[in-house]
Amino acid sequence: MAITVASMRDSRYGIILSALAGCLLPFAFAPVNIVPLAIISPFILFWLWLRASPGRAFIIGFWFGLGFFGVGVSWVAISFYRFGGMGIVLSTLATLLFVLFLALFPALLGWVGRRYLYRLPDTWWLLLFLPAAWVFFEWVRGWIFTGFPWLNLGYSQTDSLLSGLAPVLGVYGISWVVVFTAGVLVWVLQQQVRIRVLAMLGVLFIWLIAGLLTTVEWSTKRGKPLTVSLIQGNVPQNLKWRPEQRRETIDLYTRLTREHWNSDLIIWPETALPVFYHQAETYLKGLAQEAKAHGGATLLIGLPIADMKDTSKYYNGVVVVGGNNEVAPQFYFKTHLVPFGEYVPLKSLLGRLLDILKVPMADFSRGKVDQKPLSVDGQKVGVYICYEDAFGEEVIRDLPAASLLVNVSNDAWFGDSLAPHQHLQMGRMRALETARPLLSATNDGVSAIIDYDGRVIKTVPQFKVAVLDGEIQPRQGATPYVLLGNWPVLSGIFLVLLISGWRVRRGD
Repeated sequence: MAITVASMRDSRYGIILSALAGCLLPFAFAPVNIVPLAIISPFILFWLWLRASPGRAFIIGFWFGLGFFGVGVSWVAISFYRFGGMGIVLSTLATLLFVLFLALFPALLGWVGRRYLYRLPDTWWLLLFLPAAWVFFEWVRGWIFTGFPWLNLGYSQTDSLLSGLAPVLGVYGISWVVVFTAGVLVWVLQQQVRIRVLAMLGVLFIWLIAGLLTTVEWSTKRGKPLTVSLIQGNVPQNLKWRPEQRRETIDLYTRLTREHWNSDLIIWPETALPVFYHQAETYLKGLAQEAKAHGGATLLIGLPIADMKDTSKYYNGVVVVGGNNEVAPQFYFKTHLVPFGEYVPLKSLLGRLLDILKVPMADFSRGKVDQKPLSVDGQKVGVYICYEDAFGEEVIRDLPAASLLVNVSNDAWFGDSLAPHQHLQMGRMRALETARPLLSATNDGVSAIIDYDGRVIKTVPQFKVAVLDGEIQPRQGATPYVLLGNWPVLSGIFLVLLISGWRVRRGD
């Protein structure tokens, strides 16, 4: 029996097509960057939802989510299996549960849309409700259970015309335009040729306006350029915390640092120093004196920091060494911790998971939210550890004071997977949103120097001991996103959703 286009929505082939569309969507992001997939995949999903019952819309959305997140965040299995010591069965189960949870977001979007808004005309449903609701669910995913904003559609557009919207509306605003474009493509299939042309011209106009915004200079130079050296130690994760490896690791970073005393700023990645600050204080003071004797370089060093007043607390932190820090050391303590990686939620109930996961240093305390940017060579530096730079609303806390952004990370947890490239792409979005350069110093890659317009100026190969040298120009000023954050987009979302609900109650 032949399968027609119309009958595909109601057949098992529709479910297969939705799963395939979901599987393809991660390839719109780094490192593959097939950008049109960010529109094509939602287009297929929306088309399949168009006449579906609520139950079928849920199933279609769920299979789309399984494909999307099953491929896009498959790297969590590497953390569980290779470095968490969970074994193949437990790591597979944990990854599956995580993907099943994430798949609920598109499933619920489809169910809610077809259950409560099926009476709305397709124009409203495709052009207003679905784009707003999609971004709403992205936003919810970005904070629920501490948040997982990975693979928001806007991140796929760091190299497209829509990147011009980042300083104005942030990543959620870009997601909205991407989904709106997909909705328009579904809508025009049902319209006359003249209306199709006008609709596509309207979409093209939005994209061109976004492209024109890429030419706007949202920030200006502040002070002199800084020469920087980002040290990539490439210390294997399974050796990092072994006592017998400690001296070799410290010697490696010390040697690479001494070869780059001519730089203004030298950055070690997250927990590069595998000892507590108080255990390494004498060593760090010696390093500071050495830096002063060779030109006064400033070092930002990632390491764990114990609270000497409360020995039950310790932090994932960064310390400023050398430079203008002779009176008192400066610290940054990580505020946004990774559940089950850096702390265990509901520890009294789930504390045994620390033993199961076998993650070293997995009970960090949370730093204060109101920490000030660090002072480095006359500049204010906003520092973020690991996936903290995935949260744009948190990064802008340091703005407009900070003239430079720094992310130190240890992506060795994810091996040779999509994760380090996806993480770098999120860093590029933070640079675009804030009009600030960003330095990404990682243990095994991708270490990168990113300019204020989101361009990657320079990188070094992954999985190699390397030092990334370059020059960066600090910037000053405030983009609209720095001043207003996500509020304009969230206000628009809630307005659309409220009006949609009101129209449903009226029976429109």
